[in-house]
Amino acid sequence: MISKINFHIDELTSMRKYPDELFFIGNCDLLKKRRIAIIGTRRPNSYTKEFTYKLASKLSNAGICIISGAAMGVDSIAHQGAGTNNTIAVVANGLDIRYPSVNKNLIIDIEKNGLMLSAYKEREKAKNYTFVLRNEIVVALSEFLIVTEADIDSGSLTSVNYALKMGKPVYTIPHRINESLGTQELIKKGLVKVIYDIDEFIYSICGTKNEPIKDEVLLFCKNNPSYESAIEKFADRIFEYELEGKIKIENGKIVVI
Repeated sequence: MISKINFHIDELTSMRKYPDELFFIGNCDLLKKRRIAIIGTRRPNSYTKEFTYKLASKLSNAGICIISGAAMGVDSIAHQGAGTNNTIAVVANGLDIRYPSVNKNLIIDIEKNGLMLSAYKEREKAKNYTFVLRNEIVVALSEFLIVTEADIDSGSLTSVNYALKMGKPVYTIPHRINESLGTQELIKKGLVKVIYDIDEFIYSICGTKNEPIKDEVLLFCKNNPSYESAIEKFADRIFEYELEGKIKIENGKIVVI
């Protein structure tokens, strides 16, 4: 059900103009958590895909909510890595439209478990200018911005400009020569910091190295729940953990490896 936000969000005062209206589907309690935005190209290379997923997953396990724009590529990987129950998707269209259609199932999962946000009324389709406002909202809601891959002409660089004007730190990841030329240029200019080690990065923003990172999926699975109950609670994350060798299924029960 689409509802209108009827409370003030302090972080959005950093925008050029506070949104006239904001609409949502899902869990607004996520707005009370620490939030980090992860964005980037719609056509990431395999290295970026893996890094983005791991980064979003580990940040989520550390209790940080991941914000992105529900687009193809880096955005959707960030949402999936975070888990749909700990992610906020800000879209550039009315919430009655699940766009892009290729991400329809992901968006439905976020509606059920996470939070969908939009500054646009029902039936409003995405246009060039609506993406600009969407990007500004994503940045404003986040503590800082991570761009995992972007070319010179990428729209993600507009988000970087917003972040810098708002005084928010911007991070990226290392790439090979002639890859992600947009972020490489930002590194040259000293405008962004580079995440070389995910665990070290998370320790630096979440506390000491001795602070354990809680994984809600593994904590749940330690009690050997039924396969059905685990799927009901965590959906695709159970399949991902099984593929990664973190859990296995024995006699209809989940076992942590």
